[in-house]
Order: sequence, then structure tokens, then C-alpha cells
Amino acid sequence: MPMIDKTPADVCARGEEEGMLSQEELRLLRDTLRRNHVGSELISLEELQRVLGEGRGGLPVEGRQAFRPVWRTVYRTEDRMGLCHTLLALPTGEILLIGPYLGRPLARAERLELWERAGISPQEQKNLHEYYGSLAVLLPGDRLFAMLDSFCESLWETPAFSVVELDQPSLSIHGLARGADRAEGFDAHLVHMHTMETRYAFENELMRAVTLGQMQKQELLSAFSLEQFEQRSSDPIRNLQNYDIIMNTLLRKAAEQAGVHPIHLDRVSSSFARRIEELQEPSANLPLMKEIFRAYCRLVRKHAIRHYSLPVQKTVLLIDADLSAELSPRALAEAQGLSLGYLDKIFKAETGVTLTAYIRAERMKLAMQLLRTTQLQIQTVAQHCGMMDVQYFSRLFKRETGMTPKAYREHAKRS
Repeated sequence: MPMIDKTPADVCARGEEEGMLSQEELRLLRDTLRRNHVGSELISLEELQRVLGEGRGGLPVEGRQAFRPVWRTVYRTEDRMGLCHTLLALPTGEILLIGPYLGRPLARAERLELWERAGISPQEQKNLHEYYGSLAVLLPGDRLFAMLDSFCESLWETPAFSVVELDQPSLSIHGLARGADRAEGFDAHLVHMHTMETRYAFENELMRAVTLGQMQKQELLSAFSLEQFEQRSSDPIRNLQNYDIIMNTLLRKAAEQAGVHPIHLDRVSSSFARRIEELQEPSANLPLMKEIFRAYCRLVRKHAIRHYSLPVQKTVLLIDADLSAELSPRALAEAQGLSLGYLDKIFKAETGVTLTAYIRAERMKLAMQLLRTTQLQIQTVAQHCGMMDVQYFSRLFKRETGMTPKAYREHAKRS
């Protein structure tokens, strides 16, 4: 272990010389870790030394020297349970402890062997599979490590710092902030509570993302593990399907809260319900879940109308419900007992486009979709878009897209 002449206590007395801790940077780092399902705690040097100096059951380990982290050094450790932590000293004299997380995926058989070597009885392992499934897997080069490196460079005002792998660690399964092991084994109730908290936090974060239409947050699902959820069936495919049904329901409710009308939600929800029942391979599950997530985000982006006034909401729903119907601005105004001038005015004010332009844009979107995905005749496509005159439809389509319907279809096939 490299020895540097500055310990946390030294830094407290001479922080201005070694670089002062930015609370804002620390808050950003910890918040980013939390959002990626990695815990972090600020602990005292005494607490760190106590736990590292104890064996299972809180008993001292003879011959083990007190550990003192030194300045400009990041420590990483993997304990006997395969759980990883990263720690470093701060100018305040505290220790920033990051973890637990997994440094690599651990297959079920490998976990069982680890637990056996650690002396965990099968009776104590009841909730451990769920707990491990709730932990993030951080591989070397993960973006969170890159962010931590940037934090350390800023903290120590130099890119030159050491990374030390600690040997013979003895961290508890709950992390230091959650206390050491019980004398007679791990507290299964606490493990189960932590797993449930992680699961609900994960679901709530996905629902918030859908409510805001944040499609970029689909990567949350990449760290998703079904092992953190109750396995209600001996059939692994049935377990996948059961949880996919739950997610389909939760994300549908999130989109509804964002103001998407049930007429759109039902179509998407029913489609995915069928696809979930057709799931055959575990490898197809994550792509399907991401597709479900993206679909509800798209609905929110396109159809969330809660912030519109009631007349504009009704107008948008009338248009989206049937683009083949009579959708002239006058007909839409009369359907609600409004004057055309009033509806035109508030629609433009709230949506930023005229009512006529909105109807035309929605019809052209439908036309492009049908031309890309079907072999319907051009005349039939025009009728689906509420235009009986195919020549007028073709002129309008070319004006909006720069191509005739036939050329657009051929271009879509080549692409």
C-alpha cells in the first residue's frame, strides 16, 4: 500500500493547501450514484476502522492493524460475499464510502459457492438472491468510475492519485451505514426491506420518466434484474411475463397521469399484453421492456394534453380518434358548440400551430406510416387520411414531404 504523508486528520488542518472539498461537487456525485442505484455514505474514520477490524458477528480479528486511508488515494475492495466498495478520505476528516455494488455479474451458482465459503447457511440465504439482484453491476471503465475520477482530480487538484485494492476486507452485507453482521447471521428482514425499497424506487423512477416523456432514461432498464422480484413460478418465462404485465400496467398509469387519453393507452397496452404472452426466450425480455417504455414515452410526447384547455383537449381527441372522419375546423367547432373564430384562436395560442395545420400534419404522419408499413393502394391510404380525392392527396403529400406517395414508399423500402 503506498504511503502518503497526508492522512485525513492532516488534511483537516491544512485543507487550503491540499484543495478544499466542494460540497456542490460531492452532492452531484452522490446524487448521480443514487440515480444509478449505487449507495454512498459519509462515515467517520473510527467507524471504518471498527468494521474493517471485526470479523463476522462483530468480534475483533486478532493481528489486524487499524486501517487509515491516506490522501490522494482511492481504495477499492471486494469482500468475502463478492460485494464491492470504493472509499476515499475527504478534507473534512470523513470517509466517502461508495457501495455495495457488484464488480461483475454473479451467476446463481457462483453466489451459492460464495455464501457457502462465507459460512452463510441455506436458511439464511432466503432473500439474498433478491438482494444481489437489486445491486448495480459496475464493470471496469464504467461511466460512474470516470465521474469519480473527475471528482478526485478536482478534489486533489491533480490527475495523479493512487488506486489501491484492499485485501482481507470484512464489510457487512448492508454496507457500513447499515451496520455490521448479526452475531448469528445476516438479518433477512433487513435484506428483504432493502430489496423492496430498491424495487419500488426503480419502478417509481421509471414511472416519473414516462410521465415526463424522458425516453433517454430507457437505460435504467439495462441494470434491471428480475432476481430482485419474487419468483412466483418455477417457470422462468412465466416469471418474466408476470413482471412484464406489472410494468405494462404501471407505465400505462404513468402515461395516463401525464394526460394521455385512454383511447391511445388501450391500443398500446393491449398490443403489448399480447406480445408479453408470446414471449418465448429470456433474451428477448429486456428489448421488449425497453420497447414498452419507449412506446409510453412516445405517447406522452405526442398525446399528453392535460395542460390544454378543455375545448383544445376535446379537439385533439376528436382529431386523433379518427383521421378519416370529417375534420374541418368548422365541423370541430360545431361539434363542441363553439364559434370557429374562438376555437381557431385558442388552439393556435395553446399549441403554437393553426387548427388546419395540425389536422394536415397528423394526416400526413398517418399517410407516411401506412406507406412505410403496408401495401395498401395509394387511394386507400388517402381514404384512411380523410381524403377522397387521391390526386389532391398526392399533391398535398408531395408538398409536405417533397416526394410523391409512390416515391416515398419506394424510398422507405430501400432504407
